[in-house]
Amino acid sequence: MTSANNENNAITLSRDTKETQIQLTLKVDGSRQVAIDTGLPFFNHLLEQLAFHAGWDLTLQANGDTEIDDHHLIEDVAIVLGMAIDQLRQTRPGLVRYGQRLLPMDETLVLCAVDLSGRAAAVINLPFTREAVGGLATEMWPHFFKTLASKGQFALHLKTEYFDNHHHLIEASFKALARALKEALAVQSNSVTSTKGTL
Repeated sequence: MTSANNENNAITLSRDTKETQIQLTLKVDGSRQVAIDTGLPFFNHLLEQLAFHAGWDLTLQANGDTEIDDHHLIEDVAIVLGMAIDQLRQTRPGLVRYGQRLLPMDETLVLCAVDLSGRAAAVINLPFTREAVGGLATEMWPHFFKTLASKGQFALHLKTEYFDNHHHLIEASFKALARALKEALAVQSNSVTSTKGTL
C-alpha cells in the first residue's frame, strides 16, 4: 500500500496484490467530480452514488481477478476506500463525528448511522432473498460495508426498515451511507469532538 496527501486536501492510495490492483484519490470536500472504473458496472454505479451523495471527488481505477468471482475486487475496494476515509478523518480533528440518515427509495426505507470514533464496528441488516443483483452476489454488500467500517475505523449501523426491491435496497444503503458520512466528516470547530480529547 502506498499513500500520498495532495495539496488540495485529497488523499491518494494505491494497493497492488496478486488478486487486485487499485488506485484511488478521494477528496471529501469535493464538487462531485467522479471517475470510477472497476470493470463491474453495477459496482461502478453504487460507488458513483456513494461519491455523489457524499459530495466527494473520487477517482478510482480497480482491476482484479473477476474471472474467478466478484469477491476479491469488491473487498479490496472497500479496504482501500476505508483506509482513505480513516486517513482523512485523522486530518479533521473538529469533525462532527456522528452522522445519520433515514433514506427512502421508492418502497424501500433504510436507516444508516455512523460514528467516526477511530474504533471499528459494524452492524449490518440487509435481508436479501436473492443471490445476485446486477450480476454481483448480494452476500458481498454486507461484506463490503463491514470491511469499509473495519478499515475506516468507524462504527457503522445499517438497518433495513422495509423493502420490496433488492436493487432499491442496495442503492438506498449506499446513498444512506453517503449522507451519513457527509454529515460526520463535516468540520464544525477546531476542537476534538470527544471528552477524551482525542479520537
